Amino acid sequence: MTELNVCILKLEPLRVASVLGYGKVPEDLAWKKLTAWAKAQGIFENLGQHRIFGFDNPSPSPGSPNYGYEFWITVGPEMEAEGEVEIKQFPGGLYAVARCRVEKRPYETIPFTWQQLVRWREDSPYKSASHQWLEEHISLDEYPEGDWELDLYLPIAEE
Repeated sequence: MTELNVCILKLEPLRVASVLGYGKVPEDLAWKKLTAWAKAQGIFENLGQHRIFGFDNPSPSPGSPNYGYEFWITVGPEMEAEGEVEIKQFPGGLYAVARCRVEKRPYETIPFTWQQLVRWREDSPYKSASHQWLEEHISLDEYPEGDWELDLYLPIAEE
């Protein structure tokens, strides 16, 4: 097991376009919706200017193979809601952040790294906070089929 490198950062407020997928593999459903919309808006032409976040919504429940996943992409004030795409304001917050390299096993690697980050917080001077847990998609070249990277954002508060 490698040591987890954690940094503390304040995520500033964000204006995002949001899409939701629900089912056995909701990440793929939400990703297809997001990319179709973002390409039609010309956002993918300047992807470096937009951050992409995701999180379970709703979270998995015992006994059901279905759950939801919500993707956010940062947008400017000119973007408007359209179809299944909602525009949301996220207030930001304080986070413990760790990089997660996914190598073709996302359903093992991502939960394992989240567990490490939660253990780190339990041994840190920070306490749990109630703002949104987030996964920022850093490298998208091979998403979702190959190797890619996420930054995991664990909400924290100072003691």
